[in-house]
Amino acid sequence: MYFVAAVLVVLSGLFYAAGNHEIGSLGVEMCRYGGMFCDSPYLVLVGAGLAAVWGTFVSIR
Repeated sequence: MYFVAAVLVVLSGLFYAAGNHEIGSLGVEMCRYGGMFCDSPYLVLVGAGLAAVWGTFVSIR
């Protein structure tokens, strides 16, 4: 689950950069298919936080 959380953090950063037009043509394509996440990349970041919390929860012995 920590791997999933890390991937979601990276995706959140990419969507943030795409929403601010900082990564060129890749950002245009990302915002075409994931427009909601370009408008509010914090949703992906919240998902990363939930995945990290869940990973911590299931790894407690």
